[in-house]
Amino acid sequence: MSQVEVRSRFPENGRRVIFYLFYDPRGIVDDYVPYKLERLRKFAEHIFVVVNGKLTDEGRARLEGVADTVWQRENVGFDVWGYKEALSEFGQERLSEYDELILMNYTWFGPVNPFEPVFERMDALEVDFWGMTEHAAMDPNPFTGIGILPSHIQSHWIAVRRSMFDTDAWRSYWRDMPPITSYTDSILSHESKFTSRFESDGFAYEVAFPQRNYSTWHPAFFDAEELMNDGCPVLKRRPFFHDPLLLDREAVIGRRYVEKAIELGYPVDFIYRNIARNSQPKALNTNAAMLEIMPDVDVSYDSSKPLRLAVIMHIFYTDLTDELLDYASNLPSNFDLYITTTEDAFADAIAATIERRNDPRIAKVDIRVLPSNRGRDMGAFFVGCRDVITSDEYDVIFKVHSKKTVQENVNAGNFFRRHQLMNLLNSPGYAANLVALFQREPGLGFAYAPTIHIGYPTLGRAWFDNKAPAAELCKKLGIEVPFDDPSPLAPFGCMFAFRPEALRLLSDVEWEYSDYPDPKEHTDGSIAHVQERLFSYAAAERGYHTRTVATTRYAAVSHTSLEYKLDRISRNIPGYAIDAVHFLDQSGEYIGGGFLGYVKAYVRLRHPGKVGKLYAIYRPVRGTYRALWRATHPRSWKRAPEPTAVEPNTVDEMELL
Repeated sequence: MSQVEVRSRFPENGRRVIFYLFYDPRGIVDDYVPYKLERLRKFAEHIFVVVNGKLTDEGRARLEGVADTVWQRENVGFDVWGYKEALSEFGQERLSEYDELILMNYTWFGPVNPFEPVFERMDALEVDFWGMTEHAAMDPNPFTGIGILPSHIQSHWIAVRRSMFDTDAWRSYWRDMPPITSYTDSILSHESKFTSRFESDGFAYEVAFPQRNYSTWHPAFFDAEELMNDGCPVLKRRPFFHDPLLLDREAVIGRRYVEKAIELGYPVDFIYRNIARNSQPKALNTNAAMLEIMPDVDVSYDSSKPLRLAVIMHIFYTDLTDELLDYASNLPSNFDLYITTTEDAFADAIAATIERRNDPRIAKVDIRVLPSNRGRDMGAFFVGCRDVITSDEYDVIFKVHSKKTVQENVNAGNFFRRHQLMNLLNSPGYAANLVALFQREPGLGFAYAPTIHIGYPTLGRAWFDNKAPAAELCKKLGIEVPFDDPSPLAPFGCMFAFRPEALRLLSDVEWEYSDYPDPKEHTDGSIAHVQERLFSYAAAERGYHTRTVATTRYAAVSHTSLEYKLDRISRNIPGYAIDAVHFLDQSGEYIGGGFLGYVKAYVRLRHPGKVGKLYAIYRPVRGTYRALWRATHPRSWKRAPEPTAVEPNTVDEMELL
């Protein structure tokens, strides 16, 4: 019987089986997965979950609550071999009892729009297979450099009717599937091949949201907002963790995707919790535009649902006591105040200042004279206030301290302190808006000022000498969130607001003052500076995201400064920002200038084939040059060694098509 003769609509009481490919590097099943499968249940008689790799006991229980079969396999072959082996496990004879199967994977959130209209529309079509979204043809093929990458249905959702999966063509396709050992293999041997292969065999297909209706070659990535406007239930994960420079070039604004999803009623915390654990924090912060620029007028605080607040202050410079208390008094509700200091005389002076001010919003005062100033404010925080930060007594805690950057010029030091305090607690209205962020977002772990860059050479090197020891500490604590490069997302200066539960991986460690160096040796590479850079990474490991926050005035100052600096830096570098970065990366690390730096950059860019030959000449002088460089350049220009990168075997990390 011909394909045309057996082709039909999906029967009114038809039977459908869904094969759902799931992967998580830790085996954790986040909320977005059962939410999705629960809403697919009414459309499928059987849901078969294929787990690639790890699965926690809790994760298995969650999947078994929404699926008929949970089948775990080794994480090899990407999603392609997951489907291949799952189909074999299910069995062709059993499969023949169904009218349609759907192969789908975990690389999307949803439904952001109801599934019903899509199924109703596609069920009515006389096709052999159909997909949710489509990728345009590309000439030349970006994976081979020659030929054409054909237009194809994207592999996150491919539906196949019995008229196709009950044929020799279908069986031979999977039987003859070559081993898949790389992402390129998965694209060339399956995703880009599937559609054209079966179309050439005489099978008819359609796409629910075809690429021809959109302006870009990859609508699921670059036109997600328009897809949602058109009723697409699928929102891809990748725009939230992909290279921000590529998104910049394509003018993809992830925050618009988030806002549209919120408008449609999707629980956006599902997005943040999953992406936070599996992406670089700064990439998520950038792609979703998680900088909140807030006014000094309260526009969002819900006074009917006050949070339990505390403020932890470390006061070494008592002349800043009033300033710190002024900022704390901007909080929208009563709070407990914990103050650490280093001398009894300091404690007496602080207590007198608090008594004089008689602030009715301070519900409790606890002044602690520490036995040691090791670690400065960080030792005071993790050791001196461990009981506070590990308790369940507070919903949100603010950490501030009497910061004076005495090693820098006065202007820079004063700006650094104001930068942190104003962007945390600038005014009563502003502070209310910040607390409101924690009210609205249960997954918000940290909020703090953006990276300092005025007066400090922080951008491009803010790991300084802390990256290697930070990686070592993360290994000990089980923090697997990938590091940002070249700078971490961190509260430089160590003033922030946080949800105590988000700090557990760091606060549950029984730190001691002896873990910290003498205050006079408070240098990069020491534990205090390492901890400072790991707050958001520790929070993300537990699924909590970070927001940077700023006043409107600071945003104006910062943006104009950044725009001017980028304009000057970009003047002699070609192309978009992504092209400029690629150009600079090709030239290699160049810090401090000098003849050798120029020579190395020139050779890398103009004569890359001669690098190996010239290395033998360069090597004898490298040691001398580096010694001279270190002697003539400040500590702030040092770069930490890069940890070895490991490329995981997962579509999640790389899927673009």
